[in-house]
Parts: sequence; structure tokens; C-alpha cells
Amino acid sequence: MRKIGIVFIAIVLIIVVFLASTIVSPVLVIAEDTEEAGGVDMAAKFSITGFEWVYPGSSFNAQGQTLHNVHADSPDDPYGAARDIITYTYHYTPHVIVSVNNEAAAAIFGDDIIDVIRSNDAYNGYAGSQNVPGTMSRGDAVDTAMTKNGMNVFQVPIQILLGNIHFIFV
Repeated sequence: MRKIGIVFIAIVLIIVVFLASTIVSPVLVIAEDTEEAGGVDMAAKFSITGFEWVYPGSSFNAQGQTLHNVHADSPDDPYGAARDIITYTYHYTPHVIVSVNNEAAAAIFGDDIIDVIRSNDAYNGYAGSQNVPGTMSRGDAVDTAMTKNGMNVFQVPIQILLGNIHFIFV
């Protein structure tokens, strides 16, 4: 019983620290696809007011490098480059980046989250969008997928311990 109390206190502390850090600067949450060369498929600014979707292909730095390709373009410091891209494009500087991979997303929001996103996403701006059945923006498609099955909050600390969610201080 004592171990459950310690785990509960750890979860509460993580949430409090995470929310407190948003007072100082927004947190950048990135969805990283470890099977893709570029790596960042979606991102969001998280602050006390909630999520604001960030489109990796439309987020760039002065050299034109995108958030979507941050690992390919800046392999030595991808998260520093992500911070600089967000600062350049959106005019705020995140000091904490939370990286969530596909395994964590599936564990937290359901195994079908990627399929639900793809079925609703109209791939606006991408070649071949006439062949995609979805009609939503990517942000709306992600919102829909996240709310479809609800959030399994108990998976968050587990996924952190498994290394599927990383906190990067930049």
C-alpha cells in the first residue's frame, strides 16, 4: 500500500511541476515518429490555457529548416533546433519539450489513435489529398482521436518510465 502512495505522490508532483513550468514559458509537446527519418509529425504548445496546435511542416527557422525534419536537419541538437524554430515562427520560446512517441500515444489514447487521425486528416496542403477520405485539419483530427477513447492517465507515468515520453530542457 505504501508503494501506491509514493507512485501517487510522484504523479501529482510531475503534474504540478509540469503545470507550474507553463507559467514561465509554454511547453512544446511533440509527437515523434521513430520510424520516420524526419521524426516530428505533430506538435502543440501547452500552456495554462490548453493546447494550441503547431504544424511541423509550417514551422521553420531563418534557414528554412522545418520542425518536421528537425532530426534530419540538426542531428546534433534537434531539440535546440526545435526551440529555435518555434521561437522564429511563433515568437515564444519553450524551455521544456515533451516528446511522445507512437507507443506512448497508443498506450495513453488507444491502439487505434494513429488510424483515427489518418482517417479524419484531410492532409491539407499535401499532394494526393483528393484520395484521403478525411475532411479535418490535422489539429482537429488529433483532437478527435485523443477524445475518441479518452485518456488513460495511468499510462503516463508508465510510458515515462519506459522511455516513450521524454522531458527535454532546452
